[in-house]
Amino acid sequence: MSLAAATSKEKLIRPVMPELDSLRGVAILLVLFFHGFDYPGLVWSQSKGPARLFVTATLGGWTGVYLFFVLSGFLITGILLDSKPKPHYYRRFYIRRALRILPAFYLLLLLLIVLPRTGWLEHRKVGWPFIGLSFFYLANLTPLFGVPEHYAVLWSLAVEEHFYLVWPTAVRALSRRTAGWCALGIFVASPMIRAFVYWLGYNAGASYTWLVADGLAIGALLGVLSRGRLAERAPMLYFSAICTATAVGLLTLGTPFGIWRGSKFFGAVFQLTAVNLFCTGVLGATLLLGTSRFKWIVQRPLLQWFGEISYGLYLVHMLAFDFIDHWIVRYLPGLYPQLPSRLALLFPRFLISMGLAVGVAYLSRRYFEEWFLGLKDRWTSPVSNSSPHSATIVIDRKPAQRTA
Repeated sequence: MSLAAATSKEKLIRPVMPELDSLRGVAILLVLFFHGFDYPGLVWSQSKGPARLFVTATLGGWTGVYLFFVLSGFLITGILLDSKPKPHYYRRFYIRRALRILPAFYLLLLLLIVLPRTGWLEHRKVGWPFIGLSFFYLANLTPLFGVPEHYAVLWSLAVEEHFYLVWPTAVRALSRRTAGWCALGIFVASPMIRAFVYWLGYNAGASYTWLVADGLAIGALLGVLSRGRLAERAPMLYFSAICTATAVGLLTLGTPFGIWRGSKFFGAVFQLTAVNLFCTGVLGATLLLGTSRFKWIVQRPLLQWFGEISYGLYLVHMLAFDFIDHWIVRYLPGLYPQLPSRLALLFPRFLISMGLAVGVAYLSRRYFEEWFLGLKDRWTSPVSNSSPHSATIVIDRKPAQRTA
C-alpha cells in the first residue's frame, strides 16, 4: 500500500504534530554522535568491520544541523502565516521567540565566561571578543572580525536569529504566493553565492548566513506550500519524492566531483543543496507517515523526549565533552592522547559525556526553561481572542527554533 493511500482523517498540518518532535530527536542525536566520534583517523587506523562502519556513519551526523534548519524554516513560516491575520503580529512572534531562546542561551554564555576561568574546563578557552559577538548572535561571523570560534556550535543559532530578524517582515509584507517565490529564490541563490565565493578563492563552506540560508529557505517554501498546493497527501508525496530523488541524484552524480567531502567546485557548491533537499523529503514523508496508519513509525516516545530537550542539549553537549576531558586529563593523563585512535576509549567517554549533557538538558528544560515558557500566554494573551490551542501557540510550546 502506498503512503498516499494510507489515509486518515487528520490533516497534514495540525495544531500538534508529535512526529516533528521525533524528527528533532533524530537531528540532535545525529549531532551528538558526530561530535562524539569526529575523529576520522579512527576509520582508517585501528577500526575494522562493524566498528569502522559505525564510525563512518557518525561522521555524517553534521547533517543534523541542516535537518534542524529545514524543520525550523517550515515551522516558523507556518507560525507566521497562521498569525498574520491577527493583531500585534510582531509583538506576539518576538516575545514568544525571546522567551523560548534567550534565557538558556544567555545562561550558556555565562557558563562560558565563568567555567574556563575557574579551572574547571582546561580544554575550553573562550575569549571576551567571542562572547561579545555571540551576545548579539554574531557567532557565525566571528572570522570576519578576526575572532576564533571558541564555541563553534553557536554558529547555527546565529543563523537562525538572522532568519528570525528578516523573515517575519517578508511574510508580513508579501502574499503567501510571493513569500513562496521569495523562499525559492533564496534557495537557488545560496549555491550561486557559494559558487562565487569559491571562484574568488575563499571558503565556500564557511558558516556565514548567506552561504547556508538555503536550508531555512526550502523549509520555509514547504511551510508555504503545505498551506496551499501541498495541503493534500498526494501532492505532498510527489514533492517529497522529487526532493529525495534529486538529492540522491546529486550525491550519486557528484561523487567523482567531491560532493561527499564538499571538496572541489561541485562539492563545495552543491553538497548543502543535496543535504537540504534530502532533509525536505524526509520532513514531507514524516508528515505523511504521522497522519497515516503507520504513524507509530515516526511517533516514537524516546525520540520525542530527545526532541523536547534538544535545544538545551544542543547548547550544553560540547561543554559536557570538555568537562569529562578535563577529568580524564587530571586523573588519567596517559589515556587522553589515545582517544583519537581508540574507539574502545571514545565510546565510554561518549556515554558518560552524553549522560551528563542529557541530565543537564532535562533539568534545564524542566526547572529553568519551562518557567519562561509559562510566560508566553501571560505576556501575549491580550493580543488575540482565538483559542489557546491554536497552531501558533501549540507549535511554540514544542519549539521550532532548535538548531545543531
